[in-house]
Amino acid sequence: MQKNNTVYPNLKQIEQLVWRQLQETFSKVMKTLLEDMDKQIAEERNKKRYRLLDKRTTTIISLFGEIKVKRNYYRDREKGEYVYLLDRSLEFEGTGSFSPLIEEAALELAITGPSYRKAEHTLETLLGYRVISHEAIRQHLLQIESIPKERQPVNYPVLFVEVDGLYVKRQGKGKRGKEEKIAAVHQGWEINGKRVSLKDKRHFIHRGNQPFWEAFEDFLIENFEYDPTVHKLVINGDGAGWITACRDHFKGRAFFSIDRFHVARDIRSLFRKHPRYRQMQKALASYDSQKLLTELNSAVGTLETEDQEERLDQLIRQLEKYPEALGDYRKWLQEQGIDTKGMRPMGSAEGTMSVFAKRLKNGRSWVEKGVSAMITGLVAFLDNLALKTLFGKVEGWTETKEEKNPPKHYVEKVTSTIGEVTRDNLLYLKGKANIPVYKTLKELAGF
Repeated sequence: MQKNNTVYPNLKQIEQLVWRQLQETFSKVMKTLLEDMDKQIAEERNKKRYRLLDKRTTTIISLFGEIKVKRNYYRDREKGEYVYLLDRSLEFEGTGSFSPLIEEAALELAITGPSYRKAEHTLETLLGYRVISHEAIRQHLLQIESIPKERQPVNYPVLFVEVDGLYVKRQGKGKRGKEEKIAAVHQGWEINGKRVSLKDKRHFIHRGNQPFWEAFEDFLIENFEYDPTVHKLVINGDGAGWITACRDHFKGRAFFSIDRFHVARDIRSLFRKHPRYRQMQKALASYDSQKLLTELNSAVGTLETEDQEERLDQLIRQLEKYPEALGDYRKWLQEQGIDTKGMRPMGSAEGTMSVFAKRLKNGRSWVEKGVSAMITGLVAFLDNLALKTLFGKVEGWTETKEEKNPPKHYVEKVTSTIGEVTRDNLLYLKGKANIPVYKTLKELAGF
């Protein structure tokens, strides 16, 4: 190579080379740390109880590639079992070859993304090798269990509930789909600039044969410091019978508000070009149920088709069953002596349903166990709940970490091991000391 005639790689090539080198370095660091840990466990074990037999190799599929580790194999004289004390210490005993971080990343991508296959391909694209198959991700998801939080305090004398149903197809010849009944509970609104968020939002999915509202109230008692004799509920939903049954279950303890999004949509589809449409909009916006019903009844016989007339008749009959549901819930709360400052109109049920629909619908059909597991995962993601998995926990999305920091001496050991392995791996550090790359690398921490 002639002087001043150096051919440089492009940025993509450099990035790929560095990433592959880091993967190799990571594997060596992990192998060194785990085998050192296994050696220390062997020295400190109860030698009367655990008889050392031999060393056996295991392969761990990690975010940075395969790690082959030789660890000691023992016979537990007390229990008559054969064990790897390293695996037991790592809480990785009998769990297979995927590292907990691989499992966590794969499950999160599967739950928050469009499909299991997309999760598989995303990991492969990011890491540069085929990590885990879509079927393996699905099998891991089927084993998840959500880990409950502590009961949340109820900061106000009222809880807000948005409830709706989502029809999900089922797999199998002749199998009918099923409506998933979902409620979202929150404790009011938080305004940050132009953004509005719901406080302490939690999700309830109806399971089992217990009536929906009985099961929902049990959920409130288990997850909130909810007292049925103290707290009021404001429930927003459409006119489905299982939703309006809340009026009989809670009676004076709850206010049922008919979902204004659905009412506005039905009115728009019937009266968009009708001369009374504007008056209907005003009546709905002002929570004037009597005026709205008057306007709807006055429009009977003025629509273009029999189908439209039938739909109008159904709408009127539905709203006449509970005209108070068209009113303003804040007025009802004020009559209960509750301050309504900062309370906003209800109507986030559609937003909640869209999150579930994005993953569960779009032409998909499910087996019962599969849809149940996916819903469990979605609720855990939305509510910041940890998940118990085959290999540990998924809690990357949780607000607080339960894990304790590792011992300080072990952090120092990891740092020194990384330094030793990295020095051996970076060939530039073994070259001439006056070239720019060498000088740059020497500035990095750990050298």
